Amino acid sequence: NFQFSRIDIEDRVSLEAVFKQETFDAVFNIAARAGVRYSMENPYVYMSTNAAGTLNLLECMRECGVGKIILASTSSLYAGQPMPFEESLPVNTPISPYAASKKAAEVMAYTYHYLYGIDVSVVRYFTVYGPAGRPDMSVFRFIAWIDQGIPLTVFGDGSQSRDFTYIDDIASGTILAEKSLGYEVINLGGGNNPFSLKALIETIEHCLGKKAVIDEKPFHKADMQVTWANIDKAKQLLGWEPTIGFQTGVERSVQWYIDNRDWLRSIKL
Repeated sequence: NFQFSRIDIEDRVSLEAVFKQETFDAVFNIAARAGVRYSMENPYVYMSTNAAGTLNLLECMRECGVGKIILASTSSLYAGQPMPFEESLPVNTPISPYAASKKAAEVMAYTYHYLYGIDVSVVRYFTVYGPAGRPDMSVFRFIAWIDQGIPLTVFGDGSQSRDFTYIDDIASGTILAEKSLGYEVINLGGGNNPFSLKALIETIEHCLGKKAVIDEKPFHKADMQVTWANIDKAKQLLGWEPTIGFQTGVERSVQWYIDNRDWLRSIKL
């Protein structure tokens, strides 16, 4: 019963046509423009896709009586907050257009919950990685660059740390969030002490048996120094916690790259 429709969520007319043709129990909105630095170069497309696109979906849901949305959001909203990040923290000071656009999507989703009773689960992702991951993310880039002997561009001294979360765990948590919750924001993260970029590079080096050449650049002010999720709420509401640790996840990512190396090298990074 699977049907794929290639539609831009910015295209409200096409979205409306699909909603009128089909019956949906819930909407999983994973569609977004991601990435902090590119959002500074082109902030308009981020607001158009992440904020206006989410509004288009919410309007279609309201018009067609779809009562549940699971909205993928980001740990980037927690900039400047004490760690580990709890969902109750104020997230009113985003430091990138990307974070601002995702905050706008969350706020609009709450508005539709309040006005129209749409059940909303906002899942804030923490540094998702794994096989078939985005080629613009550090894990994929570092694996490819180390394998090919290309210098790694690292912004800062490599001490900045992330709460890396394996894709299978993210997927399971997102699916569990389909349950009726009213309006809830839930962190999906590794939940342990975050790992530094240095640790990531060293792990990839070990897996590949190659040494990295590092090209250090100044730390970017739109980046966060550390991300770290408190996942107590996910455990309580969803019965979820991650099952794949950092070492295993990176090893699987490197092995996937090796298995698909021939065609992956054609991807421009």
